[in-house]
Amino acid sequence: MLETLQPVLGLAAIILLAWALSEQRTEIAPRLIIAGLALQFGLAWLLLKIPWVQAAFVALNSIVLALQQATLSGTEVVFGYIGGGAPPFDLAYPQHNIVLAFQALPLILVMSALSALLFYWRILPLLVRAFAWLLRHTLGTGGALGLGAAANVLVGMTEAPLLIRPYLAGLSRSALFALMTCGMATVAGTVLLLYATIISDSIPNAIGHLLTASLISAPAALMLAGILIPEPAGAATVIPSADRSEARSSMDAITRGTLEAIPLWLNIMAMLIVMLALVSLLNQALALLPAVAAEPLTAQRILGWALAPIVWLIGIPWSEAQTAGALMGIKTILNEFLAYLELAATPSSELSPRSQLIMSYALCGFANLGSLGIMIGGLAAMVPERRDEIVALGMKSILAGTMATLMTGAVVALVL
Repeated sequence: MLETLQPVLGLAAIILLAWALSEQRTEIAPRLIIAGLALQFGLAWLLLKIPWVQAAFVALNSIVLALQQATLSGTEVVFGYIGGGAPPFDLAYPQHNIVLAFQALPLILVMSALSALLFYWRILPLLVRAFAWLLRHTLGTGGALGLGAAANVLVGMTEAPLLIRPYLAGLSRSALFALMTCGMATVAGTVLLLYATIISDSIPNAIGHLLTASLISAPAALMLAGILIPEPAGAATVIPSADRSEARSSMDAITRGTLEAIPLWLNIMAMLIVMLALVSLLNQALALLPAVAAEPLTAQRILGWALAPIVWLIGIPWSEAQTAGALMGIKTILNEFLAYLELAATPSSELSPRSQLIMSYALCGFANLGSLGIMIGGLAAMVPERRDEIVALGMKSILAGTMATLMTGAVVALVL
């Protein structure tokens, strides 16, 4: 009975918190909350109970992985072994062979070129209008935001906005925040396989669960973003009209898309370095304080204690709540990659298999300070005229993204 009551209380608490923090409570549409919850539970049941549906999403993810492999074929030639090629020496520590700047981030260049080409071919404008119809009749979400939100399920928080780059400047403040929240509440298909490999010994069918988590979190993100910053009346029904490319040929579109992504690539690397450095400085300052339980204080430990009641509300037993809360702290202060490594190393005596599964869903999002640096660097490079607005919404997008993944954990605790 308590296992059912906890997640129900958790869902109610998260929605009430979002309502309490809303910028305009009177503008919140009840339809948004009802549709958001219905979509979450419907998708959870569909993806967790019908095997062939889950298999279809695994196939979709293989497309993203193919793009990553295609990108590596270019980085290997340009950057050699630091770009993913075979190293000319024996590796003492193979886990350090992944160089983010030259192996993972160049995918942004490929995605930008492809999105520019698809926009020139007028495929993306058609998709925008299709998503406008679908999400307008469910969540009341506009077309460009709908496409960006859906893309976040398979690609990252900087690659997804590239698909709707021509529309970014015209998005309402609410829609821009919703797009940022979707980026924080999901993870890219390019890292799903890595995370699934890490936790595969603890979580059977890990890739299927993580794909499901990313998909279920999308409607939760749109719902919570719409509560925190409601869409102005009538704005959600507007379909973007900027659907003409400036390119004069397919090759011109590819060239433009590639060159426009270079500042984005550099901005992301710079912001990521700075944000992680600031977290390190904070932890060094906290280490000067007296140790607690024979261990130095860190920002992630403090946040773990604070999050223990929250993870209890999504279905984690209280005896395991501090361990689970620490995982959320690691994920929020550092990143989900390190949190999944810690989850894989956590023995079943500290976290039961059911709790491990719930936490695998709750951790499945980019909502952390390092990702905030990536998002600010990426979006600000795409729409520099909205840089101040993007920075101002940054911390709130981490909060909303974390709340969305916690909702996903609670939904899964009820469905399983």
